[in-house]
Amino acid sequence: MSLAAIKERLDLYEKLMRLDKPIGTLLLLWPTLWALWLSSNGQPDWVVVWVFALGTLLMRSAGCVINDYADRDFDKHVERTRERPLTAGRVSTREALALFAFLCLLAFVLVLVLGKPLVIWLSIPAVFLAASYPFTKRFFAIPQAYLGIAFGFGIPMAYAAHLGSVPAEAWLLLLANVFWAVAYDTEYAMVDRNDDLRIGIKTSAITFGRFDVAAVMLCYAATLVLVARVGAAYGMGWPFLAGLAAAALMMGVHYTWIRGRERMACFKAFLHNNWVGGSIFAGIALDFLLR
Repeated sequence: MSLAAIKERLDLYEKLMRLDKPIGTLLLLWPTLWALWLSSNGQPDWVVVWVFALGTLLMRSAGCVINDYADRDFDKHVERTRERPLTAGRVSTREALALFAFLCLLAFVLVLVLGKPLVIWLSIPAVFLAASYPFTKRFFAIPQAYLGIAFGFGIPMAYAAHLGSVPAEAWLLLLANVFWAVAYDTEYAMVDRNDDLRIGIKTSAITFGRFDVAAVMLCYAATLVLVARVGAAYGMGWPFLAGLAAAALMMGVHYTWIRGRERMACFKAFLHNNWVGGSIFAGIALDFLLR
């Protein structure tokens, strides 16, 4: 195979893994960072941080690959996705599955580097969640809730890496992430609602129907309440509350964007959730830093 051909394959794999669209990685990373800082009282093991950051990138990439494999016959009917490499036939299903397996293997090697038995055991359901999520869109009314568990499973793993156990606060934080994921991924699903209705995929935007905007805002509120509850358990002060307040303000702005249900405005709100996650993390980190 020529150098040009190799470069072409790598470019296609990059698109298949969505490395050119980092928003998914960031939405997966922020809750993991919340957990890493909380579980270490603001003094994380930096080896653990780097392992989790790289593992987040690998597992998000793997999730994108298996998602496109599962949706390859649906994506050709959706304007936004019909040119994806697998759907367009530029990457074979065998290549996609091999790439998924390779990325999962790399992530598992990272887990082994930590040498933490509980983290190793938790990595098994983490891979299962990432691999099975795309298929839940066939039968779950709100697959976004399943996505929230998959996207948030770095939370109990982060606690296990630092503490060797998973306390109640970790599960509350995971629940907060579930509500957050339902909120932002409903905004995302509102972009493709007409296409999804036509091809028969289930999404929260379809399930919530005319109450979609209200559901998003209620899920945002639940996220803030649960994160605040976790923060209270750690005795967090004004920097943490300021981070939450900034996140709440952004969520309010999202309401003004999505209430008209216009495709690009809803997509803009989805993308902006990167700043929501970042502001919550900034509050947590600053709170510990100023102690």
